[in-house]
Formats: sequence, structure tokens, C-alpha cells
Amino acid sequence: MWRALVLAQAAGTGGDVPVGAVVTDAAGTVIGEGRNLREVDHDPTAHAEIVAMRRAAASRGSWNLAGCTLTVTLEPCVMCAGAMLQAHVSRLVFGAWDDKAGAVGSVYDVVRDRRLPSRAEVVAGVLGDEASALLREFFAARRD
Repeated sequence: MWRALVLAQAAGTGGDVPVGAVVTDAAGTVIGEGRNLREVDHDPTAHAEIVAMRRAAASRGSWNLAGCTLTVTLEPCVMCAGAMLQAHVSRLVFGAWDDKAGAVGSVYDVVRDRRLPSRAEVVAGVLGDEASALLREFFAARRD
């Protein structure tokens, strides 16, 4: 999570919402990382999780990320939670809850929905205070 927080800080500096993500394989080796790049790349899908999973898939030479863990500073949205399931990511670790658009327990619970063919283990709130602080500071600066 510490690496994801560093990536989130870089996203905030670049004008994007400060969210960072890291994908590790079953051995704990980082195989992909990303930060929000929507503003930088002018890409509505360039959320940190999507960027990290794309890089992990390229690193693995396969879209299938079974056995991998996605660690992200903010609870994933519906798009990212769905992409995570499509990639068969086995485990999600996240920091801050997203009470407006979260899809892992706040607003929706996509990754544990029994109606879907794939599910993931979830660990929530890891370094959540630090992740929340980054977001609060970012949005406070934009309001000033």
C-alpha cells in the first residue's frame, strides 16, 4: 500500500485525483502499477486500477491475473471492479472508502456479488487514513 500511496501522490501532482494502484503476483512481486491518468492521457478509463492491471497483463503476457492481488488507495468504482473480475484478480486490498461511487461495499458490492461468475477476496481500510488524507487535501486545494 505504501507504493500505491506514492503513486497516488504523483497523480495528484499531475492534476488527477490522487489514486494509486499496484498489482502483485502470488509471490508478492510487483508486476504492474499505475496512477490515475485521466487528465494526463485525456482517457476516461485511465483509472489507477485499470492502468495497473494493463501493465500487469502485459508483464504476464496474459489478461488472466488469477492469483494476483490488486492494491489500491481508494475503493474501486463499478468500472474498475468489473475489470478486476474480468481479469480474474483473486484479491483486492484498498485504503479509503468511496461513499459516492464505491463498488466494493460502499454503494455497490460488485466483487462479491454471488450472481456474477467471478468473485474476489477483499481487505478494506489498509492505510485508509493516509489515503483519505491525500484525497481531502487534493479536493480542498481545488476548492480554494
